[in-house]
Amino acid sequence: MPDEPHPNAPPPATAAPASSGLANAGYVNALSHFYRGEMGRIMVWRTRLDTTTNWAVTGTTAIITIAFSNVGVPHLIFFFNLAIVWMMLWIEARRYRFYDAFRARIRMLEAHFLVPMIMENHGMLQGEWKKLVCEDLILPSFKITMLEAVGRRLKRNYVFIFLLIIIAWVMKLFLHASEPIESFGAFYRAMRVGHIPSWFVAVIFFGTLVAVIGIAIYVGKRTSGEISEFGNHRTLWRI
Repeated sequence: MPDEPHPNAPPPATAAPASSGLANAGYVNALSHFYRGEMGRIMVWRTRLDTTTNWAVTGTTAIITIAFSNVGVPHLIFFFNLAIVWMMLWIEARRYRFYDAFRARIRMLEAHFLVPMIMENHGMLQGEWKKLVCEDLILPSFKITMLEAVGRRLKRNYVFIFLLIIIAWVMKLFLHASEPIESFGAFYRAMRVGHIPSWFVAVIFFGTLVAVIGIAIYVGKRTSGEISEFGNHRTLWRI
């Protein structure tokens, strides 16, 4: 006859639910190191974004200084300024796509790993987030298009740089024009530089203005950006 369990004996140990990975110390430790490693990676890409912005600001400052310090410098120098800033924007948008791809993993871990730990609610670990993270580790992919990346960086930083260049360009035309500019026709004629006709300079000038405003508005209406603003459904933090 089998022995009866002692009445004061502790209950037999039961395995943790299969859906609760937070009960496994090794699992929590591995994900914690993974989160810290991914955070370090996106910080490196974030620093690279600041580098290209600094290059664009430094180049623009140098060109504006040269343009206004010497009357003999043609206003077409701002054409090269625009080319440099467009190139920096393209490079930064490409870097931003890498930053956003790795940032998506961070957000996945924050939503499905850190939140349940803070809430002490293992039931919140649900969905296919683990599968999605594993697939992205095996075959990384961008999460936004190049146009959206350009629009985000343009909206955040570069729109102000482009507007500064255009304002400086107009001031250069008025200050160093060969004849007083008292009408739109005189302004149009002042755009001519050597053998480069006025219409070519006007296309570059107004084309840049329309492109900058158009891309910023187009992308702004189709994306919420990195961080959403406080809405009516959310209360402001009181710290």
